[in-house]
Amino acid sequence: MPVRDAVAGDIEEICALIEEHAVYEDKHDLKLDRQEMAGFLFGPDPKAWVLLATPPERPDEVAGFAFCSWNFSTWEARPGIWLDDLFVRPDHRRFGLGRELLDELSARTPGRVEWDMQEGNEKGEAFYAQLGADPVPGWIRYRWRPHAG
Repeated sequence: MPVRDAVAGDIEEICALIEEHAVYEDKHDLKLDRQEMAGFLFGPDPKAWVLLATPPERPDEVAGFAFCSWNFSTWEARPGIWLDDLFVRPDHRRFGLGRELLDELSARTPGRVEWDMQEGNEKGEAFYAQLGADPVPGWIRYRWRPHAG
């Protein structure tokens, strides 16, 4: 199967994927602290988790990832998954790996899988529409950083 759970030994690859995604989105200054990220993902109290996608013919190569955390909907009264980041390296696109990652997420929760997408991402919109995902009308995302400033 081309999707697997990341393990502590994958931290370099996970951080590289996040940084590559940032560059792909034209943010060239993101550099992650590998040790800090390892603590958040694989420490005694993990805050998130990662699925890795590998090409079927090269299981030791990482082609993409889904970076996730659990959430809970009070209105649905069930847990769901927040997909913070989904990225497949450009050389590995069009082989169904993004779909494999999302299918695996869906299989892990009785609730919903949700994510944000930057406005104007027409390729992303087309991909998500092909999956049957819909934008959520009437909601505005807020961000609060109480310790900033």
